[in-house]
Amino acid sequence: MPVKHPSTQQFILPDCEGDILKIEKLNFAYPDGHIALRDVSLNLCSGDKVALVGPNGAGKSTLMLHLNGILRGEGDLTIGNLPISDEQLPLIRALVGVVFQNPDDQLFSPTVFDDVAFGPLHMGLPEDEIYQRVAQALDAVQMADFGERLSHHLSMGQKKRIAIATVLSMQPQILILDEPSAGLDPRARRALINLLRELPQTMLVSTHDLHMVRELFPRMIIMDEGRVVADGPTGKLLVDATLLEAHGLEMP
Repeated sequence: MPVKHPSTQQFILPDCEGDILKIEKLNFAYPDGHIALRDVSLNLCSGDKVALVGPNGAGKSTLMLHLNGILRGEGDLTIGNLPISDEQLPLIRALVGVVFQNPDDQLFSPTVFDDVAFGPLHMGLPEDEIYQRVAQALDAVQMADFGERLSHHLSMGQKKRIAIATVLSMQPQILILDEPSAGLDPRARRALINLLRELPQTMLVSTHDLHMVRELFPRMIIMDEGRVVADGPTGKLLVDATLLEAHGLEMP
C-alpha cells in the first residue's frame, strides 16, 4: 500500500534490501549554498533495472555523481559492502560504470579500440586480457567490427553504444546512464532500448523518456527538489496523473 506524504507518494519495496547499492539519508549542497539532495534514501538489488525521473533540477545528476565518488555528501552510501571512501574509490569506480548524456565526454581517443581499452589499460591488466575485454564489450553493444573506426566520425547512436562499451570493458556490476536516448533518431533509440534490455548489469537510468521507462524499467523512482518523492512499480506510478503532474511529468 502506498504511504502518503504531502504532495508525494512512496511505494515501499520490502523485497530489496540493497545488496548492490544502499543509500540512507544522503544530503548534498553545492558551494554556493544550493541544496541539491535532501535525505535521499534508496536501495538497488542485483539485476534491478530502475528508471530515475523528475524535472530538470530535481537532483538526478547530482545523485548519480555520488555513486562513484565524484561528489561526496553527508549520509551513508555503500556499493555492495563498500562504503564510499578515498581508500575504496578505485575499486568502486570499477564496479560502477557511469555513461554520460553526451558521449563526446567519454570518447577522446584516436580510435574506438583505444577508447574501450582505456579503462582496462589503466587498471594495469595484461595485454591479452585488455584485448579480450575490448572484444567482449564491443560485441555486447553489437559494434564488434568498429575497433579501428575513428570515434568522432560515428553517428550519435553509434557513439552512445561505444560509450557504453567503454564502461562495460571495466566489467562493472552497476550501470548508471544519464539520458541515454537523448538526441537519437527513432531507429537508434529503438536499437538502444533493445541493447539495454539485453545487458545483464544492474541499471539506474536517468531519463525524461517516459515511453522508454514504461517499456523497459519495472521500477521507477521520481525525484523533485532534491528528494525521492516516489519509488515503486512503474506500471502504478505512470498511471497516477496527479502524482506525475505534481512533479513536472506527463503520462506517456
